[in-house]
Parts: sequence; structure tokens; C-alpha cells
Amino acid sequence: MTATDLGLPAAGGLDLVPTSDAPQKAKDYKSDQEVRWCPGCGDYVVLNTVQSFLPTLGLKRENIVFVSGIGCSSRFPYYLNTYGMHSIHGRAPAIATGLATTRPDLSVWVVTGDGDALSIGGNHLIHALRRNVNLKILLFNNRVYGLTKGQYSPTSGQGMVTKSTPMGSVDTPFNPISLALGAEATFVGRALDSDRAGLTEVLTAAARHRGSALVEIYQNCPIFNDGAFDVLKDADEAAQRLIPLKAGSPITFGPAQEYGVTTTGWGGLEIGKVEEITARGGDIVVHDPTITDTAYAFALSRLGDQNLNHTPTGIFRQVDRPTYDDQARAQVDQAKAAKPANLQALLTGNDTWTVV
Repeated sequence: MTATDLGLPAAGGLDLVPTSDAPQKAKDYKSDQEVRWCPGCGDYVVLNTVQSFLPTLGLKRENIVFVSGIGCSSRFPYYLNTYGMHSIHGRAPAIATGLATTRPDLSVWVVTGDGDALSIGGNHLIHALRRNVNLKILLFNNRVYGLTKGQYSPTSGQGMVTKSTPMGSVDTPFNPISLALGAEATFVGRALDSDRAGLTEVLTAAARHRGSALVEIYQNCPIFNDGAFDVLKDADEAAQRLIPLKAGSPITFGPAQEYGVTTTGWGGLEIGKVEEITARGGDIVVHDPTITDTAYAFALSRLGDQNLNHTPTGIFRQVDRPTYDDQARAQVDQAKAAKPANLQALLTGNDTWTVV
């Protein structure tokens, strides 16, 4: 079924989705369910930010759907006064793909965690991204399994001691941004749960992007991995470690913007002091998330490490590419126009037989 069949605008950007007539507020997106996360959980901040951000889209609440998998973050649909579904472990992208393909009038969001998305759901995630399904995927990364009580996850750092790694993890952790870019995601961003302004900025851009959008959110688990991102929340430490990505601006950071990002001889990126870079005739990279080749955004994602010594935040990549759902609906329309559907002919055609 297409948008035309539903009497709705053709599939397109957010401006083509039916909009709300009356101004909305954050309280309009709060459900009547008691929010039940551990005290101090970063999910509270993200929920509050999302509830405050959604009214700015101007959409009707019935045209917004949140689909989640399994995990602490997957309680999200209960707490939002929109349509929602608490689905199967790791399979939220697959369910959301079907919804986005059949209902072009909806703004479809996936809420998942680092365990849900990158372990049992890894295959579903990468294929949703490579297909460029019109989904917005919020990946809450606390670097541990919280709901199942503190086992190590695909993003836990090497050496991390957990209930399932009592002698320290020997696994190499995923870099979710690098993974998404390797899967050809057309929009990739990162924000901190405590940075409401930065998170809102990335979410707004993701919502208005036509295609797959992955937003990694560093989120604190106060019970099983408390303080995992404290170095990025301390003012002095953050100034030394956070690398804000602003389109059209030179990539510099530090208390006095004394550090910058420049190119290496082999086409990668590296960090150095601005005065030293300019002294040897180098240039500070001006951020451009619209570069088609993923190599640039991927190189940005590799500036960081599991110790958070350097952590780029903002939008890494934002490019246009035809979406899976738009193309699938176009094929259905083309097939219908070429040969009108005839159910009886299908049932009694050549590929049938009689059982006696």
C-alpha cells in the first residue's frame, strides 16, 4: 500500500508528513506510565530530551512510532505518548523496516542498546543501514549489559571486569560509528546523554534526514558501569578530549582551541597542535559531513579510542541516497501498472496442482 492509497502525501521528507495543527509541548509526549529506571540512569536525560525535541518536528503524535528491542533502553515506547512497540531482542530494525516500507506516512524510530543492537541484533542493524531504510536509530551505549545485570557487551573496553569477564574482557570492542559507516549509513552522529543541546541538534538533523540515521548516545549506567563517561563530562577533561564536529568549521578543540585535526600522508587524519601544523605548512581540516566517500567520516571515527582520549561528537556523515522503502514502493506501483493484480489468476495459474 502506498501513501496515495492511504490518501496521504507521497513519501518524502518530514515536511511531507501530516503535521500537527496545534502547538505541542513536551508534556504532550509523556505517557501515563511510571518511568522505571535506576536512579541516576542516563536514560532519564535522553527521554526528557526526546520528549522536548519531538514537538519541534510539528508532527501528529499518531504519525510517530518508536520500536524497541530488549534492554533497559527498550522501555522507551512505554514512556512516550506516541505509537510504539516493545519488540524482540535485536530485531527492532527488521520490524521497523516493514513498518517504514508499508507506511510512508509515519516517522519511524528505533531505540536500542549496545548489547541489543551490536550482539544478537548486529546483522539486522547493518542491513537496515546499508539498505538506507528511512529509520532513525538511537543506539544507547553504556558499554555493559544493564538489564541482565552487568555482563560485558560488544562495546565494553578490553580488560573490563564484569560478571561474565571476572579476569577482564579480552574482546576488541566495536566502534559503533565506524561500524555504521562501514555499512554505508547515510547519516551517522554521536552525542552525550548529559549534553542536551548537542543531543537535540543531532536528533533534529537525523529526524529531517531522508534515509537511515544512526545516532550513538553515550549513556551512563550507574549500577554496572558507573562513571564510564565521566571524563567527558568534567569541564576541564572535556575541553581536552571532546572534538566537536561543526559543518563548515575547522576541527579544533582544547581550552584555547590549540589542538586541531589535519591530514596524514596516507590520506588519514591525525591530531596535533595547531601552531605546529601550520608551521610545517599543513592545514586544519574543515568539517564536511556531506562528502560522499565514507573514508573521511571513517577516519574521523578512528580519532577516538576506548579510553576516550579523543572523542568526536556531532554529525560525522550526512549524504543523500535513494531509500529502500521508497524504491520498494515504486517497484510495487510499477508492477501494478504493468499488470493489474488478479488474485484468481494467481490461485489457478500454471504453478498450481491438485492433491487427490
